[in-house]
Amino acid sequence: MRLILLVAGTFLLGAETPEDRAQRYLVALLKLNTSNPPGNETLVARYIESELEKVGIRSEVLGGDPNRLNVIARLGGDGSKRPLLMMAHSDVVPIEPRLWTVPAFEAFQKDGFVYGRGAVDTKALLAAEMSVLVELKKRGGRLNRDVIFLCEADEEAGSTEIQWLIQNAWPKIDAEFALNEAGARELTPDGTDVFQVQTSEKVPTRVILVARGSAGHGSLPRKDNAVAHLSDAISKLVKAYMPVQMNTTTRRYFRELAKLDEYRWMQPLLPKLESDRTMFETANEIGDRDPELDAQLRTTVSPTMLRAGMKVNVIPNQAEAQLDVRRLPGETKEEVYERFRKLINDPLIEILPEPGQVMPATEPSSLTTDLYKAMERVFLSTAKKAAVIPYMSRGATDGAFLRAKGMAVYGVPVFRRDDKPGRAHGNDERIRLTTLREGTALLLKIVEEIALAK
Repeated sequence: MRLILLVAGTFLLGAETPEDRAQRYLVALLKLNTSNPPGNETLVARYIESELEKVGIRSEVLGGDPNRLNVIARLGGDGSKRPLLMMAHSDVVPIEPRLWTVPAFEAFQKDGFVYGRGAVDTKALLAAEMSVLVELKKRGGRLNRDVIFLCEADEEAGSTEIQWLIQNAWPKIDAEFALNEAGARELTPDGTDVFQVQTSEKVPTRVILVARGSAGHGSLPRKDNAVAHLSDAISKLVKAYMPVQMNTTTRRYFRELAKLDEYRWMQPLLPKLESDRTMFETANEIGDRDPELDAQLRTTVSPTMLRAGMKVNVIPNQAEAQLDVRRLPGETKEEVYERFRKLINDPLIEILPEPGQVMPATEPSSLTTDLYKAMERVFLSTAKKAAVIPYMSRGATDGAFLRAKGMAVYGVPVFRRDDKPGRAHGNDERIRLTTLREGTALLLKIVEEIALAK
């Protein structure tokens, strides 16, 4: 029971817990509209600066765009070990208001959930990391390494700010390893708490298909109809089974996943997945059964946007499609383009890269670092029945830029998935408040395990 003290006519609750603090931070963060574009992440940066200042933590607000600033704060350790970085981004993807049943920027609470754009991606993690930093400061224990907090802007569109930080403020964020978004925690039907630590990620390689033909009246069908050729090209790419590649992360992922009851059907397939002779057919069999697993094995293609024509009775001379291609980190974009050309095999189709964000392809982060081992210890001690599995995210994060600099980056799985499929980037994005609170407590345990001097 919390004590209630009466001081000068004001009721004061007992000391704020890390979980209470994270909840308060998240509510405030969700009310700040940082939709990207345009971002306006400085709103969040100034809020964080103010909150950290209240507890005596000095932060630095900096960046390449005054409207899109980042925050760096550091708690000093004894220097015996290299720093730990906690990072999360402050921008969110835009919304379609008509598709939301609750306000997207009011931190609306209902049935134990708090709703808002960014609740999952990634303001919950941002709030938890802030709370952990403050808790470390309040407890005052001796740290064996610096703990750095980074709130970064523009993760959802151009990744301009992480690149600016690397170029202009690298010593301020340089660390031995980092905790980032994209971890996944789920409870299986048999009661196993599965902690999936993101150690690798696929690379966005967005493509534009352009079909060109002759314009004309819709009453006279043409063999070079640009829309028809574009449709055929898309169909060929979507239906094709792309080549299979495995890396240290995905190899371990399939091996550990097959130990769980609901995936035991994979056990006889694993040796075949390791053989060059049977790998392709085996991957097809696995992928046909589970698209999530298929995305771990090969480059994927999703048509997302189309543009053609101006009137129903006019055949256009050009049609375009945008494809969200997520390539395996072991492939180059040139290899992907060449494969697409061979699969489409149509001189009327041109394959062009979509301008914009370019993410680096990197090697998976090591499974033997002190941080990965610390996460394993904490996770295995948290649940009666637990499994810790490294995995490759089919999405992408700005952690890739840090991996390219040699830093080990891990998507930390502290928040259990509340909805299937998840609501990140979706309508009525939300997180259960108990999920936020449990995740904050778990994150604190990890940071103390790796950073508190024993």
